[in-house]
Amino acid sequence: MNSKPEEEVASDKTQVSFGLFQREQRSLFGEILDWMLTPLLLLWPLSLALTWFVAQGIANKPFDRALEFNLQALTQYVVSEQGQVSFRLTPQARDLLRADDSDLVYYQVLDPRGDLISGEGDFPLPHDDRPAVPGQILLRDDVLRGDEVRVAYAWLARNDDSGRLVLMQVAETKGKRSTLATEIIKGVMVPQFVILPLAVLLVWLALVRGIRPLNSLEQRIRARRPDDLSPIEESFIPQEVAPLVSSINDLLTRLKASLTTQRRFLADAAHQLKTPLAGLRMQAELAQRETDPQDMVGTLQQIARSSTRATHTVNQLLALARAEGTGRSLPSEPLDVAPLVTQVVQDSVPRALEHGVDLGYEGPQQTPDSCRLEGNATLLQEMTRNLVDNAINYSGKDGVVTVKVLADRFSGVVVLQVEDNGPGIPEHERAMVLQPFYRALGTNVDGSGLGLAIVHEIAQQHGATMSMEDAHNDPARRGLRVSIRFAPLPHADASAAEAQAHH
Repeated sequence: MNSKPEEEVASDKTQVSFGLFQREQRSLFGEILDWMLTPLLLLWPLSLALTWFVAQGIANKPFDRALEFNLQALTQYVVSEQGQVSFRLTPQARDLLRADDSDLVYYQVLDPRGDLISGEGDFPLPHDDRPAVPGQILLRDDVLRGDEVRVAYAWLARNDDSGRLVLMQVAETKGKRSTLATEIIKGVMVPQFVILPLAVLLVWLALVRGIRPLNSLEQRIRARRPDDLSPIEESFIPQEVAPLVSSINDLLTRLKASLTTQRRFLADAAHQLKTPLAGLRMQAELAQRETDPQDMVGTLQQIARSSTRATHTVNQLLALARAEGTGRSLPSEPLDVAPLVTQVVQDSVPRALEHGVDLGYEGPQQTPDSCRLEGNATLLQEMTRNLVDNAINYSGKDGVVTVKVLADRFSGVVVLQVEDNGPGIPEHERAMVLQPFYRALGTNVDGSGLGLAIVHEIAQQHGATMSMEDAHNDPARRGLRVSIRFAPLPHADASAAEAQAHH
């Protein structure tokens, strides 16, 4: 019986335990719906509270007017004779006070000394500090015998011109007011209970309609073929999604360029390796048939030379792939090009001696700070090495190859030059030799035709310009001078201008 290793079981348990706390996938539709419905549901109780306060005000107004009317009617029964105040309430007035079946009505009349003339003795007195104005009816909320009441009161002047005032108050319980306010609230709440679900449904339908273009975009993307890397049509894309689609199109463009580079590299590699590998196989088969030891040694030497050429071709192909595919992702930093170039020249001396070539370097061991470059040291050394190897190969025996670094500390410009005294490259072919695997006619030098293509690619990635010209005026051996001109860093421009002004 098979069982999982302990490490896999522990990993599965860890994933399960972590999965319990993993956050669910977010839904844009649900999040928008939440942010729209949550305020709506929070505002609904607030709306009911505001409606309650408004209903209280609406319910109080008609009953306050009726209470004021009752107070005015009762003031007619207050009589002042010979300095005495009396309250002569008729049977009709008593019936007026008892006409309401749902609420209780109380009244009180006090003489100027505060003695009770008529009405309820436990009636609460006014508790405001406003000055008494004869005949002005005022309203207040109070409590009488444990019930909340609405009180209308007024100060009445006596007929004896003494200036002393009589207080008369009429109170009514709030049963009718509460009933009316409740009816108003019910009249508002019942429609809201119908409207609120309808509003939620309409919001949901609006969101479904609003995100329909996203669903259409999803279907269009899902319907694309795996090899279709063309940009997504942006004509019918909502404005809010346009930046996302633009980013996807940019990614597709870069992916297409990367895949094209890979396909080209594979095709070039297959094409370039097919011939030397076929030659190696043929020579190996010939070596198996040889019986003469001397002929066997010659065949093995030919196999060694063919394998060297194949190795060189593979290295060149890898260098081109690195320059085209990963040059932009490699780290860049401010660097001094002079030590990089001198290191390459030193490494190339044994090969130059093997070919009988005089290899030299002219330039500073270190460039000024204003001439620093922003680049990748590995790619710059690869570029220099290809230039030097190309010059050594085509210079031939007794050839001369000179590597120069020219640095202007005022402008911050750095120029790398590699010149030789070989046959050179005709002017009409100089653009074509920058293409991979192109080799100038009339040369008998082994090579893959990738050296200058690698140099051109790395120079472009570093924002440099590449130029080629004759190195000498001798028609037989014009030679070739390749110049790589690097632009200075922005801060190097400022420091160089400052140095030049100071100079």
